[in-house]
Amino acid sequence: MPPDSQHSDPGFEAVVIGAGVIGLSVAASLASRGRSVLILERDGGIARGITSRNSEVIHAGIYYPAASLKAQLCVEGRERLYSWCTTKRVAHRRLGKLIVATSAAETPILEDLRLRGLANGVAGLELIEAAEIAALEPGITARAALYSPDTGIVDAHGFCMSLLAEAEAAGAILALGRKVTELAPRSYGWRITVEAEGGVREHVDASCVVDAAGLEADRIASLAGLPIEALGWRQHPCKGDYFSVAPGTSNLPKHLIYPVPQQAGLGIHSTLDLGGRIRLGPDAEYLSTGGGEADLESVFDYAVDPGKAAKFRDAAARYWPAVGNAELAPDYSGIRPKLAGPGEDFRDFVVEEATEYGAPGFIACVGIESPGLTASLALAERVAIWASF
Repeated sequence: MPPDSQHSDPGFEAVVIGAGVIGLSVAASLASRGRSVLILERDGGIARGITSRNSEVIHAGIYYPAASLKAQLCVEGRERLYSWCTTKRVAHRRLGKLIVATSAAETPILEDLRLRGLANGVAGLELIEAAEIAALEPGITARAALYSPDTGIVDAHGFCMSLLAEAEAAGAILALGRKVTELAPRSYGWRITVEAEGGVREHVDASCVVDAAGLEADRIASLAGLPIEALGWRQHPCKGDYFSVAPGTSNLPKHLIYPVPQQAGLGIHSTLDLGGRIRLGPDAEYLSTGGGEADLESVFDYAVDPGKAAKFRDAAARYWPAVGNAELAPDYSGIRPKLAGPGEDFRDFVVEEATEYGAPGFIACVGIESPGLTASLALAERVAIWASF
């Protein structure tokens, strides 16, 4: 992409904006179909945004309303992801999860979740009682639990590296340090203006643009002329903090342990990484962007407040008593691009080709929060169908 503001390069069939797990999945899918693909990433490396700041859980597909995109893409994407990781030798473990009820009032929620999971096509879900919980997890105290055998964990960065390798092997090109500043419709599709290092402006032409920009997906959609407020596509950034649990804590769980879900998230749960380290989190705190089209990287603070440790410890101690005396250390935080604002009901993924909104050839992936990692390969297949020329 030459710096001459009047010059256009020969163009690509598809430009993918964003090199997180969604953008890389889309790029790999399109390139493997023989499409010419350019991936634009504003950062200096891949998968440094939302993808780098999640729990790396492979979700089963339990929580989401039947027929929603989150449900469909999670269930389909989960098996695609396990197969991909096995074939490409990406580190992962199908270790299972317990969703635990610690009070009588919570136990009916487990049956609701089981029925929802069955409606979504999730196999193997089982309601178990206290004795069975103790046999699986001696350190966990609960009245009942929903056992999900197909939940797991994955090396998210390793997965992204494998996607990039797949895409590049099929001819895709990655351009780092490129922030998209303008999108202009043309007879052939789109002209994309980017700002490169030193403020240099560059241009590239494409038949199709895929918006996989994560926290900036609504800004990119706005650049394409889409009325994001009217469409309900304004994202509401929601921060979640994590604390790590000291290795010497007794009765360390061998499964993922989740409480029954909360309003803005899934509650303070216990997760393992592939190295065996245990974290508690996340909480959920909606953030202000400062209004308008602010540069999000300069607005958000990813620091974890050490003062929250007691809150996290108390929340987890409801189902894991030993953690009540454990040492917790601030670990990391992530920010989810939620379409549902504070107190609002469920909102689904937006994965749409925008012809009906006056932007043909623009494919929006907006509000891609959890289970986006799990759903990524299935979501990419849907985008690839729209991007077929």
